[in-house]
Amino acid sequence: MRLTKHAHACVVLTEDDTRIAVDPGTFTPDAAQVVAGVAAVLITHEHFDHFDEEVIAAALEARPELRVYGPESVVGRWTAARRGQVTAVAAGDAFAVAGVEVTVHGELHAAIHRDVPRVANVGYLVDGRVYHPGDAYHVPEAPVGTLLLPAAGPWTRTGDAVDYVREVAPGRLVQIHEAMLSEIGQRSMATVLSPAMLTDVPLEIVPPGDTVEV
Repeated sequence: MRLTKHAHACVVLTEDDTRIAVDPGTFTPDAAQVVAGVAAVLITHEHFDHFDEEVIAAALEARPELRVYGPESVVGRWTAARRGQVTAVAAGDAFAVAGVEVTVHGELHAAIHRDVPRVANVGYLVDGRVYHPGDAYHVPEAPVGTLLLPAAGPWTRTGDAVDYVREVAPGRLVQIHEAMLSEIGQRSMATVLSPAMLTDVPLEIVPPGDTVEV
C-alpha cells in the first residue's frame, strides 16, 4: 500500500488500482483534485479542517460512482438525495472499497474544552495496516502497522500523544494534522516522539505531495 500525504489531515491510500482519501478538508488546498481521483472518501468528523462539504457535494454530483463514508453527522445531509453513494458508519462497522477492507473505531472527538461540545469522531483502519484516528486518541481494537499521529491542534497535548503512541505500539508513526506547526515545531515534535526521547518509533514527517510505502 502507498500513502500520499496531503496538507494537514488528508492522506490518500492506494492499494493496486484502488485509491481512498481520508479527511480532505479546507486546510487541504488540493482537496477537489484529491477527491476527483479516488474511489471513496472517508471522513472522520464534521470539523472543516477534515471535511470540505462544498468539495464533497460537488464530487457526489459529478461522479455517481463516488462513495463517501462518515458519521451520521457528516453524511446525514445527503442520505435522502444520495442513497447508495453515502454511508453512515460508527464504531464496530466494517466495509470494503473495491476489495480494500476498512474497519471503524472510536466514537467521540477529543475534548477541547468543557464549553465546546464533543462531536462524533471515528477512526479508520485501512487494510489492517494504516490507522487514521481523526481528532482523537482512541486505541483501535486491532494491531496497527502505521499510525497517523495528529501533531498539533486545540485538543492535542504532547504528553497525551506520547502515551497514545506507547499504547497503540505501531510499527511506524507518520505525522498528520500539522497545519498549526512551523517547521521548527514539527522537528521539535519529531524529537520528542522518537527513540532518543519518549517513544519506541520515530515520528516521520512526510512532506505534502510525497508518497511512501506502508
